[in-house]
Amino acid sequence: MTQQNPIALVPRSTPEELVDIYRSALRIRLFEEKVLELRKADEVKGSVHLCIGQEVVPVMAARILRSTDPVLATYRGHGWALAAGVPMLDMFAEILGRATGTNRGRGGSAYLSSAAHRFVGENSIVGAGLPIANGIAMGSRARGGDDVVIVSFGDGATNQGAAHEAFVLATARQLPVVFVCENNEWSEMTAIREVVPVSLAERARAYGMDARTVDGTDPTETAAALLLAVERARSGGGPSFVECQVPRMLGHYNADIEHYRSEDDKRRAADRDPLPRLRQQIMKLEDPRFDLSAVDAEVRDEVETAAREALGHPYPDAATATDHVWDLPSGVTAPPLPREGKSVAFGLAINEAIQRELTERPEALVFGEDVAAPGGVFGVTRNLQRLFGKDRVFDTPIAESSILGGALGASMNGARPIVEIMWMDFMLVALDQLVNQAANVRYLSNGAQVAPMVVRTQQGVTPGSCAQHTQSLEALLFHIPGIKVGMPSNPQDAFAMTRAAVADDDPVVLIEARSMYLDKGIVDYGAPRETVGGARLSREGSDLLVVSWGRMVNDALAAANILEGEGIAAGVLDLRWIAPLDRQMLVNAARAHAGRVIVVQEANLTGGVASDISAILYESGAATRVTRLGAPDTRIPASAVLQAALIPDVASIVRAARELVA
Repeated sequence: MTQQNPIALVPRSTPEELVDIYRSALRIRLFEEKVLELRKADEVKGSVHLCIGQEVVPVMAARILRSTDPVLATYRGHGWALAAGVPMLDMFAEILGRATGTNRGRGGSAYLSSAAHRFVGENSIVGAGLPIANGIAMGSRARGGDDVVIVSFGDGATNQGAAHEAFVLATARQLPVVFVCENNEWSEMTAIREVVPVSLAERARAYGMDARTVDGTDPTETAAALLLAVERARSGGGPSFVECQVPRMLGHYNADIEHYRSEDDKRRAADRDPLPRLRQQIMKLEDPRFDLSAVDAEVRDEVETAAREALGHPYPDAATATDHVWDLPSGVTAPPLPREGKSVAFGLAINEAIQRELTERPEALVFGEDVAAPGGVFGVTRNLQRLFGKDRVFDTPIAESSILGGALGASMNGARPIVEIMWMDFMLVALDQLVNQAANVRYLSNGAQVAPMVVRTQQGVTPGSCAQHTQSLEALLFHIPGIKVGMPSNPQDAFAMTRAAVADDDPVVLIEARSMYLDKGIVDYGAPRETVGGARLSREGSDLLVVSWGRMVNDALAAANILEGEGIAAGVLDLRWIAPLDRQMLVNAARAHAGRVIVVQEANLTGGVASDISAILYESGAATRVTRLGAPDTRIPASAVLQAALIPDVASIVRAARELVA
């Protein structure tokens, strides 16, 4: 790409502007020094990661950005938060774990945020914020806005897979994102030069975006590069990468003794301290109007006053520790399945649900691998792009972290994304964006921020599929508070649960069974809209209860039919949603079926959902005997013969029922 001279775009700073830049940088410096002092006094708990030496970059970015442009940072992000306008008092309170903090004590030093001040937040997972920044940009674009998103990170983050995926998607979609790498030459405790043989900007340029390196202690040089990047993004020119070379004045965190670092390296960093440089530049003006000692005293007083006040604030009420994990409406019940209507294939019912959501919700988006023109590898999203256009239904690179992070960011910025991860097995390469990111949004913000995103995926055994395409992994997500998980067992639920998921304000994962996409059943498209949650007693009995979810429900129903011929009245409970789990229905149904229960899952038994259900039933006193059926603890082979030897089926459920009532 042709390299413009960005400095030519920036007018020379006036003396007043230089003093203001100094004041803003000094606010960050003294804030960080006070945080370190409070940590040494044990007023602050845990580790703190300070941005001392990096103050100029966020200060100059804030002067260029609009007041609505979102800002994301890494765990070394106090300076970015202050520059974005987050009140100093609120930040001290948060870092001190007080109830009045930005996150009411839930974020701490490394994970604070303030949506009210366009500070999307810090991120304590290296590189994880970059895919989210893409999503924030997609949300803005979907609303017709022209915000530019800026995301900062360290040099070490450029080696993370999530960062590379973010660069790929940002350039593919020409997103208005400015990637700001604050390169302090140390990836935690490893010198970046030892692991990356080229400049970071040179490597970023290979993705097809403008990339340049600047002295991050020089306000003019930094502002020039950022101004060029922001203007390019806002005018539709796509993303940019700005590598800001900054000194690392302290260790990686407060207790880092830096035994791995030479004294010469420390001295070189100290010589690049931007604050003395700024002071010297102002003092050279010899302008009596500018008394830096007065500025110093003013800022120091602000910092000391805010810290002192925050120390006097109350701690959070311990009774609130479980508030705002997710929104769980009470008393949700599943309606009975329709007996009249149209016979529709499972996959087509999902397609119809998504069509209706796209029609009724202009904020809905559909994206993922091969979901647009191909309609997905199983054809579930076929024709959606033709009906709704390339801006609302589009393909992404093969980059699961970027897909999930993009969905999260978009959902936090006004969109309702419906994304597809082709196989549940593939979600393993991107679980961070669900477990460490999406699941925390409501909780971290005390309910002020939500993430209404839907992730569709499929799992399960089919003949010929190898061990990397057959795992049943719902228990992984079942374990994570903050993520809702649904597993429909029939076309009606495939339709209704998809619509319920899109309407929900929390992250929802819908796990489908690819072996069922062509299965047909009666669907009532006119049925009342459901909310997330609620199990269904699909068949009533009296002798025992079979509990299952997803594909296994149909085997349970078939087994109940056989057992009826033998004089055994077996009920079948379809959980539908394993998170939130309908515990009341589960307990009541077990009691109504003589306390004898079989829990059937396709997944292997150890650590599965069936284990938790068994525990709930025993602890509640609702069950006297519980049998679990599932695959043994083994990998899943491709051979259909070997698969059949491992997975529960109708015959194994019938055998277990006979033994249970014997």
